[in-house]
Amino acid sequence: MSLTHALLGFLGYQPMTGYDLKQRFDRSIYYFWNAKLSQIYPTLSKMKEEGWLTMEVEHQEDRPNRKVYSITAAGREELHRWLREPAAVAPIRDTFLIKIFFGGKLEKEEMLAQLRHHLALHQEQLAAYQETVRETIRQNVKATGQEREGFFWGLTLDRGIEYEDGWIEWCQEAIAKIETNFK
Repeated sequence: MSLTHALLGFLGYQPMTGYDLKQRFDRSIYYFWNAKLSQIYPTLSKMKEEGWLTMEVEHQEDRPNRKVYSITAAGREELHRWLREPAAVAPIRDTFLIKIFFGGKLEKEEMLAQLRHHLALHQEQLAAYQETVRETIRQNVKATGQEREGFFWGLTLDRGIEYEDGWIEWCQEAIAKIETNFK
């Protein structure tokens, strides 16, 4: 995924500062994509150079001035071009799977401990998706009235829930297989 296009998408809702954009990431799509302020600000500068957004300085008396970014017509065109473009399957790159691949070098209980820990992490993440994230989406839709957008936000959450369900099922099966096959 392109950070540029995520930023264009958020700016398509309303003008925002870099800090506002970071908050939007953290409150909405963090469960499948994250960004740091150190990535956001240089990307905003490049996007401004491309003509995809404008920046206006809001002067403040008691605080630093705010740089507010707005999407341009060219930025909207770029976002729509990217949205229509087919996406490739993302390659899996998972440190935990490397550990499993070489798990034969560990004792049974050590590998089971790894799997149980990973299982617990995915169970916690699933609970967060089903409760916190779902509620956040509901509140965002209520606050903004963006019901159509909220429908698509919900689709991404559904995928996150299915992803966690898959990991949980796989961890449970792996634990059972190790317990059965190794004494």
